[in-house]
Formats: sequence, structure tokens, C-alpha cells
Amino acid sequence: MRLFHRTLSVLPVCAWAVISGPALALPAYTEVRAAHRPADLTLLDRHGTPLQSIRTDPSARRLPWVVLADFSPALRTSIVLAEDHRFHAHTGVDWAGLARSTWANLAGDGAKQGASTITMQLAGLIDTDHARPAQGRSVVGKLGQIAAARELEAHWRKADLLEAYLNRVPMRGELVGIPAASRVLLGKHPSGLDAAESALLAALVRGPNAARDVVVRRACALLQQQKLDCAALEPVASRALVAGASARAVQPAPPNDAPHYARQLLRTLKPPFPATLTTTLDAGLQRLAVQALRQQLAELSLRHIEDGAVLVLDNATGNVLAWVGSSGAALSDAAAVDMVLTRRQPGSTLKPFVYAMAFERRLITPASLLEDAPAQLMAGSGVYAPQNYDHDYHGWVSARNALAASLNIPAVRLGVMLTPDALFDRLNAYGLAIRHSGGFHGAALALGSAEVTLFALTNAYRALANGGRTANGQVGTPAAAWLVGDILSDNAARAITFGLDSPLVTRGFAAVKTGTSKDLRDNWCVGWTDRYTVGVWVGNASGEPMQAVSGTVGAAPVWRTLVQALHDGQPSRPPPMPAGVVRQLVAGDAQPVRVEHFLAGTEQAEIRRGGHTQASAQYHGIARPQQGALYAIDPDIPPKVQRIVFEGEPGQWWLDGQRIGQGARVGWAPWPGRHVLELRLAGGRVEAVRFEVRGAVARAVP
Repeated sequence: MRLFHRTLSVLPVCAWAVISGPALALPAYTEVRAAHRPADLTLLDRHGTPLQSIRTDPSARRLPWVVLADFSPALRTSIVLAEDHRFHAHTGVDWAGLARSTWANLAGDGAKQGASTITMQLAGLIDTDHARPAQGRSVVGKLGQIAAARELEAHWRKADLLEAYLNRVPMRGELVGIPAASRVLLGKHPSGLDAAESALLAALVRGPNAARDVVVRRACALLQQQKLDCAALEPVASRALVAGASARAVQPAPPNDAPHYARQLLRTLKPPFPATLTTTLDAGLQRLAVQALRQQLAELSLRHIEDGAVLVLDNATGNVLAWVGSSGAALSDAAAVDMVLTRRQPGSTLKPFVYAMAFERRLITPASLLEDAPAQLMAGSGVYAPQNYDHDYHGWVSARNALAASLNIPAVRLGVMLTPDALFDRLNAYGLAIRHSGGFHGAALALGSAEVTLFALTNAYRALANGGRTANGQVGTPAAAWLVGDILSDNAARAITFGLDSPLVTRGFAAVKTGTSKDLRDNWCVGWTDRYTVGVWVGNASGEPMQAVSGTVGAAPVWRTLVQALHDGQPSRPPPMPAGVVRQLVAGDAQPVRVEHFLAGTEQAEIRRGGHTQASAQYHGIARPQQGALYAIDPDIPPKVQRIVFEGEPGQWWLDGQRIGQGARVGWAPWPGRHVLELRLAGGRVEAVRFEVRGAVARAVP
């Protein structure tokens, strides 16, 4: 008892020191509230609609700050009754409770008793200097906590003290604050807590990780103090205190409409993170993009396709309006991979940049006639033999038709005229960030052999929509960009490949291009209207090929759905013709009389082939292949449609001793090796050439 009397005699002296000591530098209520950071960042769309919640603090789970008026009266009553029933009367310290606690602890008759008021506890929650050490507080530490509590009471309102406490008090597991515990354990906002739920949470404050029966017993005692029945506690405890309850998802479920965009945005932010962040996304459009993509992929599920991505940009600002990085876990085995930022082969979607550059250099006009016929182009020590996707040839066609209908051979010929290095530089000036060099890709660069991201490609198309201007400056000329847009919006010009009724047809103006890459691994549809640029990719994140999925079958329906929705009630209008473009009535061999557009100074009233047509060409013996030709099969066309066309005088064609056909032209599915081709003509004349095929897969002759 001698020790007790000595300690008891010290208390008045200590109390006087606390009362008369210098003021402590503690934060104001407004500072504490402003510094509160939820563990999750909620992204809002441009109109304030929640779109995505993303965890920014893995160490604890806190929700946004809740004002005192939004905690239910039952909760406030239970917390004060359980933790500090004289809260509204004392000035920070419950001296009577402190004396009683000291007596009980010194007597050593049982468990240690605390006498910390709500204000004293709050001091430790907002200032680490007054936090409770793991081994318990010393006398000096307790006195510091008392001093801090009195300082808070001198400058804070009681309502502010209780509000801050409710938002900062540790709860079960990783949960911090009554709002987080209420949402996670009970699926409620704290404003809706009833008496039993409030008593249970108040009991958890005393022992956040106490056993279930201990928590229920304490909660029942709180209800009995309020002269209430405990019957409702059991179902509440069963719901809130089951194993793993603190790890359950918040109810209602947090928004999860733009996870890939959120992760990308988070990389640009530095802590401390705000509770909410307004983005440029449009919630309605984002959800429509997700829905349209998933519906399209579900319809194509039997064609071995599971992944997709969508990007929608505002032409004027470049703001992202929709960003869908994946089809989601229900369809994809790689749902976490952001396909908006993943490099894939763009196929024919690079052709508009080829034609724009050719227009600028005045190599061609939209009315120029280009030959769509089998071609042998030297590529290093070999021969590059591009072919159209459908293995058909259309002879002489206008540049307008060649681009709109996505013919491969004219595009490759233009790429060779421009040179791969110059084309490489131009594509990268548009922000495509293609790797290696023009020489590395060679003539195949014009057909999209290089890899780009959907983000870069869609932004490059937005640059075309803006007259050739990127975020970094003017790349192409507005006149050439306008000509490309005019061609890509011409439904009649694309009809020879896509028909007159395809998913590329919209109610208003839209310039659009599809693309399909090597072995049907990637499928694209990218285009712009007067206000928006929309890019869609579908395929498999694994790189596995799809089955018979072309641009109009795969990505285009999603693109069209979004364009129609974006312009619902406000059709897209064609852009005005810029300076440097003129109209001209054109007549010629390939098409009927029509109005065409030209760069000023390149216009022509009549377009003729000059006699150099495929039909009038006369061969003597074997015209193709040439003696010693070396073929490297196009890596960007599915093997099953690859062909080498043999041409010459009409006769019988024999390859390596086997007859393969008759006539002036014969198609052949190549296989690796050195071969001898014979053309057996009337009168017993035989022409022969030797050639080699490299890089193909061996297959039987059809």
C-alpha cells in the first residue's frame, strides 16, 4: 500500500503541471479532416458519376470522411456509452475515472483498466507522439496524452472531437473508422445503423479483434444499459463477425467500369492521393463500350477470340472519353492486361498514312490509276510478293478505290516509291513509336508489319481528323489529310471489297479503316467523325490466331455501335474542304465520269492507262517468275491464302515434273525449296525457269 499512497500523492502535482503547462502544437479540426485520405481512390466521370474505385493504401481500409450528422443517433449513443460516458461533461480528462482506474490497476486484482477518454484516444490517433506503445504507456506518456487531450478540448468543439474519433478509430482487421467497419461488416452506411448494429460496433472499438462471444457479451451489456433487448444481436453478429468478414467487398460493390484506365492514371499521380478524382471519361459511353465489346466477342466465341480493347478520343482536346483495356475476366484469360497499351500488328490501318504521304509528295492523286496485279518487288536478296487478302486482283483501279477497298499491292508499291525509311519516319512523326528501322521492315511496312498500340494508332487517326496535326505539331498537310478522310468516308469506293452495306456505313460522316494482321492475330477498326475518333481492337492477348475474323466481322460492329451512339441526335458533318484542294470533273478508263478532288496543281480532266494494261500485255514464254527469282512469303497474310501466280503465254504449266494447271495464269500454294517451272506450249516448245521459296510452311499442292 505504500506504493499506492506514493503514486496517489503524485497525481495532484502532475495534474497541476498538465493544467498549467505550455500549450501543445496540435492540428486543428479542419487540418485533420483535410488530411484524411481514404484507402481507395474513386474516379468520377466528367459529370461526377463514380466510375472506378482503386486501392491506393494496402495497409489499411479507410472510407471518405463522414460528418457527425451522418452517423446514426444509435451509433453515437453506443460509442459514448461504451468509451466515455462523461464525454459531454469533462474537459478532456475524466479525473474520477482516472483515479478509479489507477486504484484498480495498482491493486492488481484483475485485468488492467483504462481511463482514456474519447478525447485522449483521439490525441493518440492524430499525433503519433501520443499513440499508445505496444508495451503500454508510462506515467510520463500518460501525462503527455492528458495534456494533448486538454489542448484539443480547448480548441475543438465536442461535435468535432466525436466526429474525428469515429472516422479515425481502429476497427477489426485492416478497417479504420466506423464508416469502413459499417460498410464492410454490415453492408451499411453509418447513417443507417440500428441499436443492435451500433452496439456491436461500439463493442469492437473496445476490442477490435476480440473473440465473437466477447464482442457479443459487451454489445449486449451496452444494449441493457439503454434498457434494450439483446435478441437482435445474434443475427447481426452472424453477419458481421464470420471468418474473413473484414476482407469482404464493400456493399454495395464499388464501381468497376474502368480498371485499366484507373491503373494507368494512378501511375501519373503522387501521394497523398485524393478521395475522388474527376476524369475526362464519360460514364455512359464507357459502359456502352464495355457492353458492346463483350456482346460482340460473345457472338464470336466459336471463332477462337476472347480479347478486345476500345479507345474513344475527343478530336478537339484529345481527352479520353472511353478506355476499355480488356473484355473482362468472364471472357478473357488475360483480363488484367491492358490491350490499349499493348503492341500488336496494325495491318491495313497504316495505309491511310501511306496515301497521305504519297498525295503530299504529288506521286499520285485520288484519281491516279494504280495496278492491282501480281507484283514481284526486290527485298534485299529476295523477292517480296505481296498479295491481296482475298487473293483476287482488280487490274487498274483508282487510288481512291485502292485505299477505300484496302487493296494491298497498290499500297506496297506506294510504300516502295516513298521508301521504307521515309515511311518509317513519317509514321513515327504521327506518334506510332515503331521500333527498329524502315530497312528492318522493308516493303511490308506499308501493310502494317510493325507493332503499334491502340492508344498510339487512335491518336494518329485523330491527327488525320485534325488536318495532320499531332500534339507535338504539324506532321502532314491539312489538304492531304482531308483527301484521305474523304476517301475513307466514301462507301461507294470501298464497295468492291466491303460491299455497300457493311458495319463501316454510318448515318453521318465517318472516315474509317479496318486492318487484319498476320495469321488473323489482330483485327482493327479505327475511324473519326467531326467530333470523335474511335479505335477498336479484337483478338487474343496470347497471340493465338482467330478463325475467319476480318475487320468488318470483328472490330467494326463495335466501332459502329459507338459512333452511332456518339452522334445520336446530332449526325456527324463532313469537314469543310481546306485551302489547296480543288474539285475537277474527271473522265477515264477505269471509272465513269465523276467529280474528283485534287491538290491544287495536280488536277486532271482525263485519266488514261496509256496502253499499259494487264489485258494488253503480251508475253513470250514465262513472264513470271523470272529466272533465279527468290521468294520470301508475305508474313502478314494467312498461309492458307498465300499464292504465287505464274504468268506467260497460254499453255500447260508443270512444276517439278507435275502438271499444275493450264492457261495464261496459274496460282500455286508455295512450299520451301528450289523449284523448276516449265511452260509447255503448242508445237512442242518448252520454256523453263528455276526459282526458290524461303520462309514458307510446307503444304500439299491443292
